[in-house]
Amino acid sequence: MRKNIGVHTFLYPQPVLMIATFDKDGSPDCMNAAWGGISDTNKITIAISASHKTTKNILETKAFTISPATKKYVKECDYLGIASGNDIKDKLKACGLHATKSELVNAPIVEEFPLTLICKLVSYDTTSEILVGEIIDISVDEAILTNNKIDVDKLEPISFDPVNNAYLLVKEKVGNAFKDGLVFKK
Repeated sequence: MRKNIGVHTFLYPQPVLMIATFDKDGSPDCMNAAWGGISDTNKITIAISASHKTTKNILETKAFTISPATKKYVKECDYLGIASGNDIKDKLKACGLHATKSELVNAPIVEEFPLTLICKLVSYDTTSEILVGEIIDISVDEAILTNNKIDVDKLEPISFDPVNNAYLLVKEKVGNAFKDGLVFKK
């Protein structure tokens, strides 16, 4: 039996996206956002309020980086979602994380996050608060590679559980995309 429970933001897995930017003075900032995902072969779309310092920075610099939050840094990632860059000057320093400037855009790469999408701003709609970025490259720590491919077991990305306000580890492989469906028999 099914039950209707109303409108909520319940979708699994919900990524924990770490969005890093520089402000106009060159200071790094990073925030935790859960409402976003890949929206084309080289695009990422995020719902992000105009009141965030990160949004202001992106509109100023036209660049940002995105990293999936990881199990190793779950506490730091949670802090970056709770603390506001509008109130705290250097949130990365406050939680012991380090940033270096991307070689490709005016945005920081957080050194502790092993996978980083390097992005340029495509658009930001002030009414819907939807931001679209173009992924121009990906920076990866070789420590998470196996046979030159990203190894999810080494990356240990987390997802957000909006029902229980918790973080979940994305881990177990349960099938092969674009292959298992070919053997389905009715």
